Amino acid sequence: MSNISPPYKLVIVLQDLEFGGTQRYAVNLLKHMDRSLFDPELWVLRGGMDMAPLVEQTGTPVRWFSRNSWVTPFALYRFFCALLRNKPTFLYPLTVVPNIWARIFGALLRVPVIISSYRNLFANQYERLLWPLSTHIICNAEAIREKLVKKHGVQENRISVVANGVDTGFFTPDSTQVFTSPTILYAGRLVKQKDPMMLLEAFYLIHQVMPDARLLIVGNGALRVQLDQFIKRHSFEKHVSLISGTVDIKKYMQQASIFLLPSLYEGSPNILIEAMACGLPVVATRTSGIPELIEHGVNGYLVPTGDSKAMAELSIRLLRDNNLRDDMAIQARNRVVKHHKLEQCVQLTETILLKNAPDGTQ
Repeated sequence: MSNISPPYKLVIVLQDLEFGGTQRYAVNLLKHMDRSLFDPELWVLRGGMDMAPLVEQTGTPVRWFSRNSWVTPFALYRFFCALLRNKPTFLYPLTVVPNIWARIFGALLRVPVIISSYRNLFANQYERLLWPLSTHIICNAEAIREKLVKKHGVQENRISVVANGVDTGFFTPDSTQVFTSPTILYAGRLVKQKDPMMLLEAFYLIHQVMPDARLLIVGNGALRVQLDQFIKRHSFEKHVSLISGTVDIKKYMQQASIFLLPSLYEGSPNILIEAMACGLPVVATRTSGIPELIEHGVNGYLVPTGDSKAMAELSIRLLRDNNLRDDMAIQARNRVVKHHKLEQCVQLTETILLKNAPDGTQ
């Protein structure tokens, strides 16, 4: 491998390009990586085009193995053949299915460096069996690192934590915004993991006390119909807006007073960091990597998972107290600026890749 030199061929593998924090992380890497060090490509296993325009803006070559709604055996076959014919120096799979098959195929084909990822506390990636195939593992929260060590037996020197980063020059508060009514925002997938029904139950309690409050729900997912039924059942059509997922989430963050995240489990949610960068105090569930972002009572509040009453009570406290909300908004943004700048995230990822480069390439 001594003849390999920068820029190293790097293949990032995603399951899809639907809206999601991991997809956003991939886009940020592709946009900001040092091209004198890395020559990246993006390989996608199935359909899902939400974030394709953002990838296109990075100028990165993209290879699709299927446009189906699921990862087909034929897509995996095409993935294997692509690796066989175009073996990269670095193979970096993101999301669950790519992390399974990229490690198996990469090991069989002797890809020099396999950097796997673990970005969800309960991702079923067969880690106990497959982690030895990883040259190194990158996770986005200390809680995930601890799980990999304690539950899956991963060697500590084979894991690094890279906290999610956001563009703090783009995600900013809007000082010109005039609020006509208390506005609550949730943005994310409408799936069981995110527990959006608890969000609506909390809003029901908030509405009893603050009938002028509004709730914006931005996202796509299987629970959308169930949410819509709840809204109609409680005649919330004028108070709750269901908005399809969008790449332009900042405009909704700048319209909101607070951000709620009712997830049952997470890694280190990118959407939460973006909201904090926009100066939004957060009420979120105390789970997984979220307490690594939120200091209770300082830049937001933490509540037990499933506790809609606690989420409602703390939301009302924030919505009623302008000084408290403003103080927490400042603390939230300061936290992001200090610890979660996009440049830090990209540079640390690059450093980990280079440290694991094949012998004799540096």
